[in-house]
Amino acid sequence: MTLFSIARKNIRKNFANYSLYIGSMIFSIIIYFTFVSLKYDQSIQETTETSDKISSVFNGASIVLIIFVAVFIWYSNSFFVKKRKKEVGLYSLLGVRKKQIGRMLFYENFIMGLIALVIGIILGLFLSKVFVIILMKVMGFKAIGSLAISSQAIVNTVIVFILITAITSIHGYRLIYRFKLIELFKAEQEGEKEPKSSITTALIAVLLVGIGYWLALQDILMSEVWRKIGFLVTPILILLAVILGTYLLFSTLTVYLLKLLRKNKKHFWNGINLISTSQLLYRIKGNARTLTIIAVLSATTLTAVGAAYSLYYNNRSNAELINPNSMMFIAKNENVSKQIDEQIWGAKDHKIIYHETVPTFIVDVNISNLHNNNLPDEMEYSIINNKTFNQLAKLQKRNESLSLKGNEAAALEAGYSESFSPKYIGASIPLKVNNKNEDITFKKLKKYNVLNTPTAGMTIVISDELFAKFAGKTKVVNMEVYKLSNDENAKVLTKKIENLLPEEADFSSFYSNYAQGLESTGLIIFIAGFLGLVFLAATGSIIYFKQLTEATLDKDRYVILHKIGVNKKEVKRSISKQILFIFALPLIAGISHSIVALTMLSKLMETNLMMPVSICIGAYVCIYIVYYFLTVRNYYKIIIK
Repeated sequence: MTLFSIARKNIRKNFANYSLYIGSMIFSIIIYFTFVSLKYDQSIQETTETSDKISSVFNGASIVLIIFVAVFIWYSNSFFVKKRKKEVGLYSLLGVRKKQIGRMLFYENFIMGLIALVIGIILGLFLSKVFVIILMKVMGFKAIGSLAISSQAIVNTVIVFILITAITSIHGYRLIYRFKLIELFKAEQEGEKEPKSSITTALIAVLLVGIGYWLALQDILMSEVWRKIGFLVTPILILLAVILGTYLLFSTLTVYLLKLLRKNKKHFWNGINLISTSQLLYRIKGNARTLTIIAVLSATTLTAVGAAYSLYYNNRSNAELINPNSMMFIAKNENVSKQIDEQIWGAKDHKIIYHETVPTFIVDVNISNLHNNNLPDEMEYSIINNKTFNQLAKLQKRNESLSLKGNEAAALEAGYSESFSPKYIGASIPLKVNNKNEDITFKKLKKYNVLNTPTAGMTIVISDELFAKFAGKTKVVNMEVYKLSNDENAKVLTKKIENLLPEEADFSSFYSNYAQGLESTGLIIFIAGFLGLVFLAATGSIIYFKQLTEATLDKDRYVILHKIGVNKKEVKRSISKQILFIFALPLIAGISHSIVALTMLSKLMETNLMMPVSICIGAYVCIYIVYYFLTVRNYYKIIIK
């Protein structure tokens, strides 16, 4: 019998023991193959106008995915190999040469890798089509993915995973040469010394995390601390402080708290709390690195997905902010205006809510008095009168009005930024018309516009009498504004109007910005969600593998407890508490880190991310809870057997 046939026989007879490792590899292959298939899918390339951009985004994300999947498989393989150290030691004790044992382990791992590769690609073929449909949906397209099989995706996946499998197989081969026989038999007894706690190190951990949070919550653009340290160095400093602080929290502070809990006699001697507390205490230091990795991955996942979902979630409101009117254009030709009006009135899928002709004049304004060094001395503004603003504000249901008199003015700026926009209130600027200046003073600032920003730009509202005075001295430009029902589906109508207007015409529509935003943010949220799901599954699996490995080691202890009268209900309660502690620690730390990071992003973007972030955290916690109950269930099954 050859070593290859022995390896094959081992896999067949011990498939239940190998299923966890094979399952993790199949999961990784399915995810990678599905992702690569999306990059090569013809329906995506034919439907979207930014296929090159999508391809480049998928290329970058696939590199991140390869690295992560490789690390995840390596981690899974390490657990699998650790579990088999005693078996390898037994082979060596029976006289099998190290070279032969190494080759057998190499063959076993390679066979399992090939099995996982075949199953993963077959399952990935079906799942990839589902994800194509999801991607097209979130990007706002109605096309359905084709059922064509991508040979490029198959070749790409086979090459990547054969390389990863070869590396992990060599790792298994080297196992027999890295450990002495006695070390292989005592592998299960490693890491069982009581860890030391240090109040000083615990305080340093809290201080490091506190410093990281404090720096992150500063006003980035206005902070003297960020300016002194450097805008590129500070984020790195925050990451290092938080990651190191998190590791010290898990390795030292938790040990200190568990020892305090052990001193609480009322709790410690209640039921079998002494078992669960002691188990946690003895293993927490060995788990510190794993818990830190999971906390950082959770924080990264929640931050990336939360930020991406907030962009997708706010896409409509952002498009409405820039385009409060469904369509707007400058009427330079009466015949073209009539043709456009006929097209809009004739559109069966849309009803006209309002149509207004807005008289404006466009001037270059000296804004050097507005006290902002980030801006040029002169900017172009569209000027409208008080009456027009009130009329449009009422039509747009803003419930606001202006009462400007004399040389009073109001600024309308959609997406106003405290850091970058002019400081309007109380400032005066000259309006130059026919070489004559008329100073106006800003009394109001509205952080929105009643005109479409792509056409009108930033807008100034002046009193009716001042506008009438200027209107007689300069050319008035009429802007046509329309508000339509069902404007998020105005693709056909928008295309018809664009064809009627000359290329240089100033035309803007809600649909154009909404569709572009939906396509770009849909792609971002899909990739972030996809990678987030991978990271979540991986972090849950890492804890799952580690806890089940420890369950095998703990089995004899629970057998003794059962013999002295501890019932199954108490055993399950003890297991639940122990695993809850391990699951909850990195989850709480990850959520805390992500909330701080997203608060920093919220300040930088000057937008409220509470709702989308809450939805993301809720979904993440729900999936995490599923992993918790699955781990408790299988841990308990191992103990009861």
